[in-house]
Amino acid sequence: MPPIEIDARVIANARLSSEYSVLSLAAPEVGARTEPGQFVMVKPAGVTDPLLRRPFSIFEVLRDAQGAITGVSILNKRAGRSTRRLYELEVGDVVSCLGPLGQPFRPVSSPTRAWLVAGGVGLAPFATLAEALAKSQTDTTLFYGARTGEELFYLDFFERLGATLVLTTENGARGTKGRVTLPLEAALQALGAGDTAMVYACGPEPMLAAVAKLAARYQQPSQVSVERVMGCGLGGCYSCVVPVKRRDDLSSEAPGAKEEHANLVRSCISGPVFDGAELVWD
Repeated sequence: MPPIEIDARVIANARLSSEYSVLSLAAPEVGARTEPGQFVMVKPAGVTDPLLRRPFSIFEVLRDAQGAITGVSILNKRAGRSTRRLYELEVGDVVSCLGPLGQPFRPVSSPTRAWLVAGGVGLAPFATLAEALAKSQTDTTLFYGARTGEELFYLDFFERLGATLVLTTENGARGTKGRVTLPLEAALQALGAGDTAMVYACGPEPMLAAVAKLAARYQQPSQVSVERVMGCGLGGCYSCVVPVKRRDDLSSEAPGAKEEHANLVRSCISGPVFDGAELVWD
């Protein structure tokens, strides 16, 4: 379905910490079309500084007590002008919202296992994916890494969906100390002959590269959601190109790319979800 553009009213803005919040928007039309891993372009309505909307993974598809879709939420980290304005929004404020956009994750089903690898705010696309996997009763593990224990959010949410949690923190305050790729590699090493795990990942690009390479080393498939600066989200500005090993769609290339950069595709329309083995990491 094509994306839609609406002015969405803020129905909640839960501050999880001094940096993170979950912004809930009354956007049932967007929620009804959302697939796991897709994103929206948002900014407070009427704001001209910054001028452009920013991309955010759709965190939750919101529903009322009867199960009717009422909107979507985004996981926001206050880091600059745009994210600070979103953090400060109150109930009743209006947000310009375009979506859902982009290529979604492809959920697997048993006997394939689903391993979700999240770094920090990279948790964002996995709430909807975990819900889809729970519906198919797929064995799901969330490998979740953050700087501190206080930055590990929504753990109860994933546990209620039946996901196994493997936590890491940089300071060792909760879970294993170190990077989230350490327990992931141990799990890959422990896979039995004939076992398959689809490795999903979202987070900083160095983490995505490490995850994709680990999956390939142990002959497991991967899907990664890349984070790129996007000016429009519709493929018109070419600000979000990523290098791929093959080109399936020449219409996704930047002008002149056929001769010099034929492997550049726009992540807003060819992604943000890619096969981890398809991207050029070095």
